[in-house]
Amino acid sequence: MKKHNFYAGPSILSEYTINNTIDGIRNFADTGLSVLEISHRSKEFQAVIDGASALVKELLDIPEGYSVLWLGGGASLQFCMIPYNFLKTKAAFTDTGTWAHNAIKEAGLFGEALVVGSSADANYSFIPKGYEVPADVDYFHYTSNNTIYGTEVRKDPDVPVRMIADMSSDIFSRPVDVSKYDAIYAGAQKNLAPAGVTLVIVKDDALGQAGRPIPTMLDYRTHVKKGSMFNTPPVLPIFSAYQTLKWYKELGGVEALEKLDLEKAKLLYGAIDDSRIFQGTVTDPEDRSIMNVCFVMKPEYKELEKDFLDFVAPLGIMGIKGHRSVGGFRASLYNALPIESVQVLVNAMKEFEAKH
Repeated sequence: MKKHNFYAGPSILSEYTINNTIDGIRNFADTGLSVLEISHRSKEFQAVIDGASALVKELLDIPEGYSVLWLGGGASLQFCMIPYNFLKTKAAFTDTGTWAHNAIKEAGLFGEALVVGSSADANYSFIPKGYEVPADVDYFHYTSNNTIYGTEVRKDPDVPVRMIADMSSDIFSRPVDVSKYDAIYAGAQKNLAPAGVTLVIVKDDALGQAGRPIPTMLDYRTHVKKGSMFNTPPVLPIFSAYQTLKWYKELGGVEALEKLDLEKAKLLYGAIDDSRIFQGTVTDPEDRSIMNVCFVMKPEYKELEKDFLDFVAPLGIMGIKGHRSVGGFRASLYNALPIESVQVLVNAMKEFEAKH
């Protein structure tokens, strides 16, 4: 039976990425060795990391003066590295979910973390609007997509300062004006590769300005200088990321991916809005994520939530149970998910509704 993978992360990878990764595990670059066992300083792997970095720059149209880094520690380590490297006295934040909240907490260890907008009081069911970012902060930080709550910022904010963004779960799903940012970071396990590597894009001339000693491994300049090879990088996830990036280019790049993602989201949100028993959890349709669609049973049908999960399991639909913070259901529509899987879910929702 075909499986339809809606897990929020680690999440679905394309067959292109999986098959090429398997080939690389068996025989990497015709070396007769596995990518799991070859030196990261070999010319064959150097070609991988160089190729992956070049494709990131091409797909996101990154201007000159930026470095692409491949680091360990997940996006959670970036919550520390960002303020270590960029926060002098004060930074501004929007608090839009668990990961944004964690970034704010870590920044508070290095300076003032000013929250200019928050939806915490409404269980993060919308994106704050109408907030003002002071011109005297070192940077403005936001989380572009909130996987747990199903909200997303789908265009680069206009603020009077440089920006930093956590784009872990929606990078490569829309064009980004990288020139507005001092840094963009993304854990790979949503739209890029298996867990284990974090993509970081940093503006070179913004580094070294924080005025504090920084431990070697936490200093972006270390990794820029050494080409992400100061220590052994996460070799296999980088190799898989390279396959995904090549696939993205074959599909037509970020613009083509965005078009496909919007079609998938329109299909599922349409089914939710037309339903008599399901309803979305995001209060403003403008804030709906096209990556993570969160929905619940209407109050009068609440007792049917487990029944629906039991109903879809034999259909090969996997990973749609909602996060405990929201409950209900969450369908993640990352780039590698085919629209056919979304149609299977929509059909199941309609069939379940007809039965009840």
